[in-house]
Amino acid sequence: MRTFAVEQWAFALADDRDAWSKRHDDSAWRTVRVPHDWSVELGFDPHASSGTGYLPGGIGWYRAHVSLRELAATSGQHVRIVFEGVYKNADVWVNGYHLGGRPSGWIPFSFDLTELLEYAPDDDLVIAVRVEHTDISDARWYNGSGITRAVALHVHEGVRLREHGTTVTTQSVGPAASAALRVAHALESDLDEPVAVRVLHELRSLTTDRVHEFSADLVIPAEGASDVALETLVPDPELWSDTAPHLYRLTTTLVWHAGDEERRSAYELVTGIRTVAFDAGSGFSVNGEPRVLKGVCLHEDAGTLGVAVPTAVWLRRLLSLKRMGANAVRMAHNPHAAELYALCDALGLFVIDEAFDEWENPKNKWWQGHNVYPPRHEGYAKDFPQWHERDLVAMIEAHRHHPSVIAWSIGNEVDYPNDPYASPLFDEMTGNNDANKPAAERVYDPSRPDVRRLTTIARRLAGITRRTDPSRPVTFAAAFPELSSRTGLFAELDVVGYNYKEHLYEDDHERFPAVPFLGSENGHGYAQWKAVTDHDFIAGQFLWTGVDYLGEAHGWPVHGSGAGLLTLAGFEKHAWHLRRSWWSDEPVAYLATRPHAEGAGADFWSHPIGRDWDAADAHPVEVLVFANGDDLALSCGGDELPLVRDDEHGYWTAVTGPRAEPLVLESRRDGEVIARDELAARSEAARIEAEVWTPPAEAVAACTAAGIPLHGVLQIECTLRDAAGGIARDDRVVEAIVDGGELLGVENGDLADHTPYSTPSRATREGRLIVYIRPHGTVTVRLRAAGLADGLVVHGA
Repeated sequence: MRTFAVEQWAFALADDRDAWSKRHDDSAWRTVRVPHDWSVELGFDPHASSGTGYLPGGIGWYRAHVSLRELAATSGQHVRIVFEGVYKNADVWVNGYHLGGRPSGWIPFSFDLTELLEYAPDDDLVIAVRVEHTDISDARWYNGSGITRAVALHVHEGVRLREHGTTVTTQSVGPAASAALRVAHALESDLDEPVAVRVLHELRSLTTDRVHEFSADLVIPAEGASDVALETLVPDPELWSDTAPHLYRLTTTLVWHAGDEERRSAYELVTGIRTVAFDAGSGFSVNGEPRVLKGVCLHEDAGTLGVAVPTAVWLRRLLSLKRMGANAVRMAHNPHAAELYALCDALGLFVIDEAFDEWENPKNKWWQGHNVYPPRHEGYAKDFPQWHERDLVAMIEAHRHHPSVIAWSIGNEVDYPNDPYASPLFDEMTGNNDANKPAAERVYDPSRPDVRRLTTIARRLAGITRRTDPSRPVTFAAAFPELSSRTGLFAELDVVGYNYKEHLYEDDHERFPAVPFLGSENGHGYAQWKAVTDHDFIAGQFLWTGVDYLGEAHGWPVHGSGAGLLTLAGFEKHAWHLRRSWWSDEPVAYLATRPHAEGAGADFWSHPIGRDWDAADAHPVEVLVFANGDDLALSCGGDELPLVRDDEHGYWTAVTGPRAEPLVLESRRDGEVIARDELAARSEAARIEAEVWTPPAEAVAACTAAGIPLHGVLQIECTLRDAAGGIARDDRVVEAIVDGGELLGVENGDLADHTPYSTPSRATREGRLIVYIRPHGTVTVRLRAAGLADGLVVHGA
């Protein structure tokens, strides 16, 4: 198979009803590069929907011109156009012929161009795509607008593997240093007579380069399809896990004869050998070794980049989360871009893949602030009856070869009380996110849909899932298990996920002793983590969230959620360090401060923490210590400050008056200092520090071996430094001036900053921001702020 990326498109943000035509003049349209998100290019609008980040939608057209000469010979070939995702309501034409559409913006889809190429009048193949995203209250978070994922042309021989038609399953890892592997293919043929095909396999370890070969034979009927499955024992396998993510490249070569001529067609995919299991008594394991899932939930956007996020940006984020101690990701609440799954394979992150946030009935969509009535009811629910099976199957088929994927989630909080399903079993139902909700919206209303309907739908979705991939468990993220556990819903699942219901773990484990449980969505508190470590039967937790995201905003001017451990700019928050002290085996020592207030505890929202240490401030200061050593020492000017363990919140504290000397923390193990942190008084900015983020060599090597491209974007971390080299206490507006490249965006992580993302300047937040550049060779970037010398980056010289 040959693949041709279709990246350059003409774009118009307008509903040009004639743009489908091959002869339509698009010479005045703007040239964009796909993946592309037009919503994030527009300004924040207080009249747009708070739920989707106060960013507009609209109707847009894309047109691409592809030279058939560049595709080379296509006669006798099978040609498809493949879209990884278009948000949303895509309609596609090629050379003026309407191929069809796809409502969902999260699902890959493709069309057969083989017949149409016979009618091509010239060398110019014109692809036109209409995208409609006018219902901007269609989700509870930001999803962007446009061709937000990659597009490619796939040129196959007449005998081929069906798109996403390969399944790789590790059936067992034996004690005799071998693994039983099952490989299945769906094959198709355009030939007008039956054809005998030999299927050759080369399984090559990306770690050791060791090769294992095996083959099979079959006959495909004329213009028909056949399936083939074969089992093989792989000797001395390199097993994939979160701590040793060994991968293999499976090359499948189809060999057949057309007359006297031997024909071949080769396909490659990267996969892994591993077994995973959820157990009702002992939790989760990989390759028979117990693991606790230390997970985070992720949405898809990256602030200024929208949802058209370059792979290297996700690499920076995932490496930070991995360094924190995370080993798992939940794709909330929809299938994500293909590159993210590949990164999880390469880095060693378990994945729970999630299909739906709503089924046949829409959830409340808050468009004028959180829980501000009345809600709107736009979204995927209107497409669910017609499209749910095709969308679910497409998600599973596209991702089932990834060793990182450990479970399929068929829904998130579809059982949320009175949203809209209800039951007479409860006179009143209150969900975990119902602050300020009117009392009338919490009581039982018989006119609402009956919650028992969810069990019927879950049975259908679970059946589809198991038919498509019987090797992974089916799960569901329950919002109100107090009710769902009484309606038969749990009987349809292999693993039950609880969202924010840790207090039910023990009682429900007794009620359902044969059911594996996990925390599918959890708060950041120490008690929630202890609910995992104190109960072996809980497989782990998934924090809401790993990274801040656009949308689900509580009200203007805030346009996103600050629930993450990383900011929208990908910088670590203070809570990242606290979590690392719980999750990581690496030494941790971190200091934070705030004005002393009785009973503040871990309420970092009402009593925010920072890194201030200013002798001019006369108020008592609470020092928070996040560390994992056996022995801690906090000192200032040679005086040791007594530390008090806060067992409720999982850290140490000290209260002291301000001092001129730096505050020093040492974390020791076996008498040796394993980690150290220091706080000193900060002053105003004296210079701009600009550094290109560079991934560790081992991460680059892993991605390169797996064929994951990391080029195409520079990530420049900008920091305001004071005269002593610390992060400055003041913030400045920084302008990015680029020569030799394209400015993709500037992000500071400030969720209340509604400066349009299309502008080249932005104020720093806590002294930092990040600049994204697409280089065109050697690129020079100047970061300019009033009163400071420019920060300068020259890259690629």
